[in-house]
Amino acid sequence: MSAKKIAAFAYMRTSSAANTGPDKDSDKRQAAAIEAFADANGYIIESTFYDAAVSGADPIDERPGMLALLDAVLANGTRVILCESPDRFARDPIVQTLGHRMLKEHGVELIPTTAPDYFTEETPTAELVRDILGAISAFERKQLVARLRGARKRRSAALGRACEGRKPVPDATIQEARRLYRRSPKTGQRRSLRDIAEELGKLGHHAPSGQVYNPGSVRQMLERAGVYQPAAPADAGHTINAEGAR
Repeated sequence: MSAKKIAAFAYMRTSSAANTGPDKDSDKRQAAAIEAFADANGYIIESTFYDAAVSGADPIDERPGMLALLDAVLANGTRVILCESPDRFARDPIVQTLGHRMLKEHGVELIPTTAPDYFTEETPTAELVRDILGAISAFERKQLVARLRGARKRRSAALGRACEGRKPVPDATIQEARRLYRRSPKTGQRRSLRDIAEELGKLGHHAPSGQVYNPGSVRQMLERAGVYQPAAPADAGHTINAEGAR
């Protein structure tokens, strides 16, 4: 019994419009190479997609034929694409790498018939492209940070005040922290900063990150409210000193 063949799509691309048309052989040559590879390696071509007069430097998600192919991939579960050669997929190394990465993220295997391992083996070219992409990414991040910093400075100048840094603690949270800081009528002691932070969380007062405030933040709230009194050395773990009459 013959082994079941693996479903695959064929992808072809021709750069120049002068090389497309019924009297040209670019698409015929590519189709013949793909079909020969499929027959020899247990694949069956379900559909063929062709980008005629499309540059090899164009991103793959801007090509009509490739977009139709991707729609077909997502629709019927076929996860193999055969093309004649790596440069038929994309001629630009960065476009090759980014395009292959996008396909891989969708679980799609790309196989050039002239070099079946091209996109899976570690080559100096692949490493170079990854290094270049990493450098470009780092550069773009630094540019973004610089632009945001510049925008904040311009806005601060326009407003006459700083508009960066952490968001201010809501007045309602500060007032609640102040209430929790008061001495207990029964014991005459105060809650610790950590206990106040936990109580604030239970009451729905959270830091901008969504987490419970930390003791240091609670101390800053109480200092802002003008009621914080540092603990005596013997009671460093608890804020239990007397509060002035209020």
